[in-house]
Amino acid sequence: MGHLLSKNGHGLKKKTRKLRKKKRRRNCFLQGPCMLCFIVHGNSGSVEDDWPFESSRGGCAAAVASKLAEHYASLNSPEDCSKFLLSAGELAVFEGQGRSLLSAVPARLIGPPALFCAVVPAADYVEMVCKRKCAELQRCTPRKQPRCAFQEAMENGEERGDATVPDDQCLLSPLDTLPSSSSSSSPSEEDSCGAGRLMDEGSAATSASSSSCCCGLSQNDCSQEGKSVENTDTSHINQLPSSILLKVFSHLSVKERCLGASLVCKYWRDLCLDFQFWKQIDFSGLQQVKDDLLVKIASRRQNVTEINISDCRNVQDHGVFSLASNCPGLIKYTAYRCKQLSDVSLCTVALHCPLLQKVHVGNQDKLTDHALKLLGEHCKELKDVHFGQCYSISDDGLVALAQGCTKLQRIYMQENKLVTDTSVQAFAENCPELQFVGFMGCSVTSQGVIHLTRLQHLSSLDLRHISELNNETVMEVVRKCRNLMSLNLCLNWTINDRCVEIIAKEGRSLKELYLVSCKITDHALIAIGQYSSTIETVDAGWCKEITDQGATQIAKSSKSLRYLGLMRCDKVNEETVERLVLQYPHIVFSTVMQDCKRTLERAYQMGWSPNTSTAS
Repeated sequence: MGHLLSKNGHGLKKKTRKLRKKKRRRNCFLQGPCMLCFIVHGNSGSVEDDWPFESSRGGCAAAVASKLAEHYASLNSPEDCSKFLLSAGELAVFEGQGRSLLSAVPARLIGPPALFCAVVPAADYVEMVCKRKCAELQRCTPRKQPRCAFQEAMENGEERGDATVPDDQCLLSPLDTLPSSSSSSSPSEEDSCGAGRLMDEGSAATSASSSSCCCGLSQNDCSQEGKSVENTDTSHINQLPSSILLKVFSHLSVKERCLGASLVCKYWRDLCLDFQFWKQIDFSGLQQVKDDLLVKIASRRQNVTEINISDCRNVQDHGVFSLASNCPGLIKYTAYRCKQLSDVSLCTVALHCPLLQKVHVGNQDKLTDHALKLLGEHCKELKDVHFGQCYSISDDGLVALAQGCTKLQRIYMQENKLVTDTSVQAFAENCPELQFVGFMGCSVTSQGVIHLTRLQHLSSLDLRHISELNNETVMEVVRKCRNLMSLNLCLNWTINDRCVEIIAKEGRSLKELYLVSCKITDHALIAIGQYSSTIETVDAGWCKEITDQGATQIAKSSKSLRYLGLMRCDKVNEETVERLVLQYPHIVFSTVMQDCKRTLERAYQMGWSPNTSTAS
């Protein structure tokens, strides 16, 4: 049984050896059996018998190839080349058959002698490969030796000392060991061990093949090191100038920089801490922001010019106090819906930031007139204020603010029930540069609004939900304020068709007119289309008396109209609106159905699908 197993195993080994021989066969660069290798390692006699130069069997194959090339270069005719490449026995055979010497050797192998004139020693090839593949690296020494055809024959069980190589298998020449620019194979550990065993035998052919293979191995090692160099030299985003990276990071929000980019690496963290990112700080909606963060920013970055802490419910007066006291260059301060803050925050900002130009602190219940008085005393550059839904503010604070901040351009109040006509008059008399004025829902009447006719630069006026506002006051403001571009009269039931007609005739610069829930009919819309050549936006939503006639006439007669709001105008049929949409594509008609259609169209354009949303 053991004999059979050993016999079968021997047969299996022979099959694998045959397959390995077929896979290991290689051709030289001449695209055929290399005659140079055939002469050096062939079975037609030793090298010394056919070669006129002195040589030792232990000499380097590279030196042999070099001397052979020199001799071959000195030949003058193809016949001499054939005699040089073939042995005496082979010449006699071919001459006995009557064949010419030129037919004995393929013409492609008997090229001009200059073919081998460029042959250089193997060591020079190693240097050339290292320069090409391993730039700026020291010349590497060979560590592993790849197997060649002679070594393979020895491992297949043949005699190690005097083994011969078949004619169809040639040893790798130095040119064959040059790796291509695209790929290179590295020898295995088994190959290096086999080469070591051959070196211990001391055979001349073995030493020649080993020395000729050293070049190829060193090239493989160099190519591996060259790949590592190429990997390190590849383009990386951190190789960009810091100014470009800072420009890229400037498009990120504070949250994206702090919780994303700064965590990539130390270099990005340092860039995210650049002073330009901390000049304009937007912490709106971040509940993680607390006083300690504002204290750190104030201690490290004293050049903050803008701060937005809207909806930051965990920021207290202490944090705002630290920031304001250490940042005297603060220009814009925004803190919407921070109900936990008191007068201390705004008072500190007013005392330590004399360059302040913008203060938006809407919906702060604890804010009082004391902070507004300090703003009027210390912030002479103030231009934009917003105190909507600050229910503790009264005329005392606003009058002091108007008298101290004469450069105001925007003032907005909303639902401030303690604000009356006195404040409106104070702003109209002391702030001639006002451009935007809003008193929505305040205790203001026509007696206060009439003072706004003094403002020659007034461009936007918001008079929504004024309890006592008559048509004559509105018409007088439109006549006197020639630069008025936007007028909001929503929720005023006193505004009628006659008032709208005068507005259309006298508002030479008017572009936006909002009439939601006003007491108007089709006549108002027809007058706008007939008399106004500048109005682009008209919102007549919730006006119950508007019908198809008014919507059709204004769309037909107006040359400047671009938006018509008809939300909940129940007397306007949807079929009429559909027809107007097709007939006047340059006008946006706002109804419940039209708005739903536009919303769906935008969703489809953004990739929304009803099937996927239902599945999710």
